Amino acid sequence: MPTRLRIEIAGYHHLINRGVNRCDVFNHNNDKDMFLQIINKTAIIHKIILHDYVLMDNHYHLLIETQKENLSTFMRIVIANYSQYFNRKYNRSGHLWQDRYKSKFITSDDYLYTLIRYIENNPREANITQKICTYPFTLSHNIFKSKKYYSCCKESILLTQFDIKTLRDFLEVPLSQKDFEFLETKQKQKIEKEHNTIIIKCEQELQDYFTNVSIRKQRNSAILKAYLDGYTQVEIAKYLNISKSLVSKVVNSGDSTPGV
Repeated sequence: MPTRLRIEIAGYHHLINRGVNRCDVFNHNNDKDMFLQIINKTAIIHKIILHDYVLMDNHYHLLIETQKENLSTFMRIVIANYSQYFNRKYNRSGHLWQDRYKSKFITSDDYLYTLIRYIENNPREANITQKICTYPFTLSHNIFKSKKYYSCCKESILLTQFDIKTLRDFLEVPLSQKDFEFLETKQKQKIEKEHNTIIIKCEQELQDYFTNVSIRKQRNSAILKAYLDGYTQVEIAKYLNISKSLVSKVVNSGDSTPGV
């Protein structure tokens, strides 16, 4: 089955993943501590800055900055080491994570600072806490409460661009519906890289791929191209009003000639 290409671009990235079947990937606080320790050790080696994070029981959000095009290498080590730790500790086997982690490249300051507020507000949105900066597994909590944070966070925006009062005021502003819509729009951007130039493509309706497609081979080529560009099989199947299994056959074949 072909793998959708992950564009390796030095800069800010929002990383997300959750447990397989939405199961918990952190059963206790010391599991979250271990995950952060693994991130810290790996980030130092690969010269990566952890600008912000939140670890919930069944998923995480990370805001990192890469200096080189080494995002995949960094995350492969982090995920492999934590999965090995978790499976050994809880005497389990098999996949721990739902899928490959999702990564979104941050394309503007507005996107960056809105995302920080979104990450820090995750526990409040989930009704785990009523006040910002009180959930232990966010960077803001370490800044305001323990005043201790990992080495990979020392150059975080939260530490270098805010004083304590300004940071608290900034984070305490609730996210509006407009903020959520803005983030959703940014999440749908397609990022490409050509000749060391970053190209941002706004999400287009899937009809862009299927306009004037009249025969099966053309349709299958368009399905494969849409999938490799980041659309899910479910999205493609829904748009074309065909079964996901049919889309899966095209994707698994890796070409435009399967008999479907």
